[in-house]
Amino acid sequence: IIFITHKLGEAKEVADQVTVLRDGKNVGSADPDDVTNEELAEMMVGREVMLEVDKDEQSVGDPALTLSDLTVYDDDDIPQVDGVSLTVREGEVLGIAGVDGNGQSQLLEAVTGMEAPDEGTVELNGRDVTEVSRREHTHLGMSFIPEDRLKEGLIVDFDLTDNALLGNQYSDEYTSGPRINWNAVKSHAEDIIDKYDVRTPGTKTSAHSLSGGNQQKFIVGREIMRDPSVLIASHPTRGVDVGSIEFIHDQLLELRSEGKGVLLVSSKLDEIQQLSDRIAVIYEGEIMDIVQPENVTDQDLGLLMAGEQLDEEAGTDGGEGE
Repeated sequence: IIFITHKLGEAKEVADQVTVLRDGKNVGSADPDDVTNEELAEMMVGREVMLEVDKDEQSVGDPALTLSDLTVYDDDDIPQVDGVSLTVREGEVLGIAGVDGNGQSQLLEAVTGMEAPDEGTVELNGRDVTEVSRREHTHLGMSFIPEDRLKEGLIVDFDLTDNALLGNQYSDEYTSGPRINWNAVKSHAEDIIDKYDVRTPGTKTSAHSLSGGNQQKFIVGREIMRDPSVLIASHPTRGVDVGSIEFIHDQLLELRSEGKGVLLVSSKLDEIQQLSDRIAVIYEGEIMDIVQPENVTDQDLGLLMAGEQLDEEAGTDGGEGE
């Protein structure tokens, strides 16, 4: 059996021998019992990689994003998001943990203006944006790394210059009325490729021809380089290698250090725990609790994700935790 993965834990768990490829070359093999995750990561990336997030203490500011009693029904009038109230503050990463399919997608659609909620309100920097368009959300300072990069993040038949324009097509920096400044857009695409290490021959390459990880890095770069006041990040490191994960985590924490608000949704519990200042656990569209990551274990989070309440000793925030 040949098993191909970029997940270190998987490789060490199932393989009898691990061979590392980097830039199309075999850089070495190892017995998984005789090599550490850090050593494998260094072989993969070609440099030392920090597998643990180094997060500084950060004082939080005013509410950057406020959700109040947000409710979204499906076509059968069954609530997919059920009365969710959350506040993301300036200088904070608020993580949402939950098993996929418990309302995260519908919640983010309502937050980002993809779909209007059936009940409740969304405020961005103190302004009610419940009913405004996705374009207006972007204009007011919200960037969005979507869950599905192919359906929502890219137009795969377009080249990278065209894809760099997405979300910026009404910006004065790149357009003037109906005219597009393609030189400026191309320069922007080159900046994304350079800063986010997108492996591609150039800006004329179609998005479809990139690997999944490079597609993801391009989207992350485009959204963060918009300099948002609030970033909504849904599975931001899905399908990328350990070096890129480290870089993307650093970028999210840099936004936090700049006083920006980050709402993070991820199926990776270690990612949620390491990056988040607070964790909201969602189950069947409801927020079970808001907890401090340093006060809960994987088992605690697993119980909440399964719809079970924790006892008072688990260090919960008791709802909004204001």
